Amino acid sequence: MKWIGSLAFLLALATEAFPQDTYREERANMVKYQIENRGVSDKATLAAMRNVQRHLFVPESYRRQAYNDGPLPIGYGQTISQPYIVACMTEVIEPKSGFKVLEIGTGSGYQAAVLAEIVDEVYTVEIVKELGEQAKGRLKKLGYSNVQVKAGDGYYGWEEHGPYDAIIVTAATEYIPPPLVKQLKPGGKMVIPVGSPFLVQTLMLVEKTGNKIKTTSLFPVRFVPFTREGD
Repeated sequence: MKWIGSLAFLLALATEAFPQDTYREERANMVKYQIENRGVSDKATLAAMRNVQRHLFVPESYRRQAYNDGPLPIGYGQTISQPYIVACMTEVIEPKSGFKVLEIGTGSGYQAAVLAEIVDEVYTVEIVKELGEQAKGRLKKLGYSNVQVKAGDGYYGWEEHGPYDAIIVTAATEYIPPPLVKQLKPGGKMVIPVGSPFLVQTLMLVEKTGNKIKTTSLFPVRFVPFTREGD
């Protein structure tokens, strides 16, 4: 009887740590109709988008809208990006096993979780301390042990863990921060929304070859502003 009681206790803990996935069909439809049908074809990216339970990365009051085709508020004036944009930004950096990726703008931790499904190491920086702490706990609870979260000014990246195979920036900046370019490996790629934070921005692909930088405009986007310490 004691063993049965212990087993029940462990099962209860497991259920609490990993809630039952009740949105599997909605997530499959999200990937098929919102992402694949719009041209995202990278297999690793599509698999990650199918695996990560987006509803666990939004406030409970928005859970039923988690797989809709759009961003959602997560508090502190921040949002979780539209699923299609997350998939596009992931595909653009061509993530692979063995990669070390830096993310600027942790938010709820959703983009970091998608990356963690594919690459070996994810380092993510969040300016809003409360959001960073929430994301850190959420990612740990869901078993993403290959993600490290830091509260701080993302303009400076996370130098001690660089250089990085790829960098994803999830907030709009008027120019590409030089420290991020410096922390990108030769041959590495960065995707970043550039433009006025209050207007439509352009999603830019930054490619580093030796000491040379090539930028390519991808498509118009709308992101929350890139917040700095002291703003």
